[in-house]
Amino acid sequence: MKMERLVLGACSAIALSLAGAAGAETLTIATVNNGDMIRMQKLADDFTSKNPDITLDWVVMEENVLRQKVTTDIATKGGQYDVMTIGTYEVPIWAKQNWLVPLDNLGTDYAVNDILPAIRKGLSVDGKLYAAPFYGESSMTMYRKDLFQKAGITMPDAPSWSFVADAARKITDKSKELYGICLRGKAGWGENMAFLTAMGNSFGARWFDESWKAQFDQPEWKKTLSFYVDLMKDAGPPGASSNGFNENLALFQSGKCAMWIDATVAASFVTDPKESKVADQVGFALAPDTGLGKRSNWLWSWALAIPASTNKQASAEKFIAWATGKNYIDLVASKEGWANVPPGTRTSLYENPKYVEAAPFANMTLQSIRQADPENPTVKPVPYVGVQFVAIPEFQGIGTAVGQQFAAALAGQASVDQALKNAQQITERTMAKSGYPKK
Repeated sequence: MKMERLVLGACSAIALSLAGAAGAETLTIATVNNGDMIRMQKLADDFTSKNPDITLDWVVMEENVLRQKVTTDIATKGGQYDVMTIGTYEVPIWAKQNWLVPLDNLGTDYAVNDILPAIRKGLSVDGKLYAAPFYGESSMTMYRKDLFQKAGITMPDAPSWSFVADAARKITDKSKELYGICLRGKAGWGENMAFLTAMGNSFGARWFDESWKAQFDQPEWKKTLSFYVDLMKDAGPPGASSNGFNENLALFQSGKCAMWIDATVAASFVTDPKESKVADQVGFALAPDTGLGKRSNWLWSWALAIPASTNKQASAEKFIAWATGKNYIDLVASKEGWANVPPGTRTSLYENPKYVEAAPFANMTLQSIRQADPENPTVKPVPYVGVQFVAIPEFQGIGTAVGQQFAAALAGQASVDQALKNAQQITERTMAKSGYPKK
C-alpha cells in the first residue's frame, strides 16, 4: 500500500510537471545583435527561474535586418513576435497607428518616473509609455589617450570637426594599420545616416526646409559630405563603406582607431579589459561641432515594446519589466561589474556612486544625452522632430536609399555631387508620392 502511494505520488508529480511544461507560454523576442542584448540573453535564466511558466525564444538579427523584419511583421499584423526591440523613431509612429500596447502594467516597483526625461519622452505618446528603454544613448568622441600624447595633441572636452580632422590626419599611419578615425559607412537609415544626419546638423544642414522641400542640393550638405568623404579617405580604414557600429567597435577594440565618434553605449565595451586591447587608454569628449551651435550628437534608445498582434501580453509585460527594471541593472552589476550595466535610461544610475566610480564615461554620456534636442535638432528651423532621423513613416525608406548613395560616395563609386543629386531626386520623388507638402 505504501509503495502504491509512492508510485501514485511520483506519477502525480510527473503529470504536474508535464502539465506545467505543456502550459508554459513561449515568448518570441526579436532583438539586435549588440553586446548589451547578447548579455541579456546570457542572464535570462534569472527571469525564467522566477517565471517557470514562460520560456523564451530569441530571434537575434543585425540592425538593418531587425528593422526590416519587425516593420513588416507589425504592419501586416503577422504576430511573429511577442516582444520587439525598436527605437525612438518607430515608437511615436507605430503608437499612433495602434500597433503597440501601452505599457501600463509593468508593476508597482518599476519606477517609471526614474527614466531620464529625454528618453522617456521619446518613447511616449500623449504621456503614455509605449516602449521601455533597455538602454539609452547619445553619441560622443572616444579616443586613444596614448596616441594623442605621443602626437603631442590634447583633446578638448568639446572638440570641433576641424580639430578632429587635423588630429586624425596627423596620427594616421596606414603602414601600421593605424587609422586616425573610424566612422560609420554602412548604408542604412540607422547606420551611416544616423551618423551623417547628426553630423549634418552640426554643419547647418537639414533634411527638409519648413515647406518639406528636400535640402540635399544646398551647400551645407555638400560641405558635410565632402568633409566626411575626404577625412575618411585620408585617415579612415579601408572598406569603410561596409562598417557599421559593430565593425567599428571591433576595429577600435583591436587598437586600429585613434578616434571613433559613435554611440555612447560603446563606452563600456571599449573600456572592458576582457574585450578591448586599449581599455586603459580610452578618453571621452563630446561629439564635434563647427561653431554653429549644434553638436553632432544624436538621441536614441533601444527599447522593448509589445506588438498589438500578440496574445501573450501579460507574459510580455513581465519580461519587459524584468529586462528594463532597476533589478536588472543590479543583476548585471553583480555578474559583470557596474561599468557594464545598460546605460542612459535611469536617473538613479547616474546618482549611484558605485556606477560613477566604475564608469569613467558616465558624466560625458549623461551630458551628451541631455544636450540632444529632438524638437530643435538643426541650426535652421525644420518642420520635423528627430535628431538623427526624421519622425515620419517615409523616412525609413528614404533614409536607407540616401544612405546607399552616400556609401557609394565613400567607396569611390560615385562623386559627392552625384550622390547628393541622387539623394535629392530620391527624396523629392518619395515625398511627392506621399502627398507632401501636407497642409
